[in-house]
Amino acid sequence: MNETERAALTATTPGWTSLPPFAELNMTRSFVSGDDDVDRLQVAAFRRDADGALVGRARFGPGCQGPPGHAHGGSMAALLDEVMGISCWVAGHRVLAKQITIGFKRPLPLLSIVLFQGRVTRVDGNQIHTVGELRLNDVVIAVGEGIFAELRADKLARMFGGA
Repeated sequence: MNETERAALTATTPGWTSLPPFAELNMTRSFVSGDDDVDRLQVAAFRRDADGALVGRARFGPGCQGPPGHAHGGSMAALLDEVMGISCWVAGHRVLAKQITIGFKRPLPLLSIVLFQGRVTRVDGNQIHTVGELRLNDVVIAVGEGIFAELRADKLARMFGGA
């Protein structure tokens, strides 16, 4: 990734507050957002000030290839899973995915920088409902819905060291 691409990925947008790379969540080795390998996914996450939603940008490198010249659906699904899950964490819910549904709308060319957003839509006891979306320019590429299970404090401590 060249400096122009890196700048486009991490650019500050008015109304977006930069989020750390989730080091405090022990997610620095996350399959999606914890690796600085430019051959795969590059992710820059922010919190939208107006509503607290998780927003940001992601670049799909050559290591994400599925169909020739395009991102593998699994790489898009993995990003949406992470976006919806982290949106729960940003909203104060410590969760793991229970069920996700992904809908693919358009193929995504490799080396594209997409906008993503995720937000909590409903809380039912320990079940947190979410939605997520990937857009390239103004075109919806993929959407997701998820149900995430909130972790009990003892499980949280074992898995994340008390995050």
